[in-house]
Amino acid sequence: MMIFNNRFKDKVAIVTGAAQGIGKGVAERLAKEGAKTILVDRSDVVIEVTKSLQEQGLEACYVIADLETYKGFEDVVEQSLKKYNHIDILINNVGGTIWAKPFEHYKEEEIIKEVNRSLYPTLWGCRSVLQPMIDNKGGVIINVSSIATRSINRVPYAAAKGGVNALTASLAFEQAPNNIRVVAIATGGTQAPERIIPRNENPMSEQEKVWYQQIVDQTKESTLQKKYGTVEDQVNAILFVASDEAKFITGVTIPVSGGDLG
Repeated sequence: MMIFNNRFKDKVAIVTGAAQGIGKGVAERLAKEGAKTILVDRSDVVIEVTKSLQEQGLEACYVIADLETYKGFEDVVEQSLKKYNHIDILINNVGGTIWAKPFEHYKEEEIIKEVNRSLYPTLWGCRSVLQPMIDNKGGVIINVSSIATRSINRVPYAAAKGGVNALTASLAFEQAPNNIRVVAIATGGTQAPERIIPRNENPMSEQEKVWYQQIVDQTKESTLQKKYGTVEDQVNAILFVASDEAKFITGVTIPVSGGDLG
């Protein structure tokens, strides 16, 4: 693990989906590299993650919120501003496939839930931090996307992440005069610890396990390196793009996927 001491000193950073996985990894690294880090999740597991950082003498706090609503994200921003007066970095990390199956098997309510999970939190996050960043004369928004925009057995998720990519490009174009950078990281297949709270509360059926394995196989086959990456691979890329080292990068979706362009 590469640590750049104080790379984010005096920066205020919000990380969503910070209770586990990539979001947790990003939040931990930001705090270790000097950021005043606000960890956001709807699970109270985020409290334990935050306390662990505080016990290391790092500056971190948490907000429990439902980011599938605009009000939920506005409350996060309001609490962040109340504590720190400004926001420099937003990492929009909430999202993830709930179901894995061919599109003809999705029910209407399942399609809606997939889009609510993987598009709206990013949309609301971008909207909620804009005015504070404009007032602060700059900022960085990193939207965690996916190479699954070109994939199988998760069409609603792919559509949601395609929306994230379009949002990233358009918002960066619009906000460049305000010194706000917007970049998406398209994560490839990533080995991560088993989720503490699964995205789908119902166990997969035998058929759904077959469909999910098709996703795994297709992902590895599409990746030039023929393997999954690590959480650290994604964290390294996200932190680089969020840092001043990437100050001339905006409006693009960068695949971190072993060569799979999505």
